[in-house]
Amino acid sequence: MTTMGVGEFKANFSEVLKKVLAGEEIVILYGKKKQVVAKLVPKATGKKIRRKIGILDGKAKVKFSTDFKMTEQEFLGI
Repeated sequence: MTTMGVGEFKANFSEVLKKVLAGEEIVILYGKKKQVVAKLVPKATGKKIRRKIGILDGKAKVKFSTDFKMTEQEFLGI
C-alpha cells in the first residue's frame, strides 16, 4: 500500500492508475496533518460471493398467534 499527498496524486495521476490496475492500493492524504481522506483500490475481478439461503435455519423461529388475521389487501399493502 502506497500513501501520497493530494499534490503528488494530482501530478502523477496516470502513473497512480497504472499502479492500481496492477493491483496496488493507494492511500491519499490531505491537509497539514496528513489525514487519510481516500483509498484507491483495484476493482474486484473475481466472482461475487453468493449469500447462503437458509442461514438461520434451526436458529430462529416464527410463530403467529392463533388470533392473528391479515387480509390479502393488507398483506399486499393495497
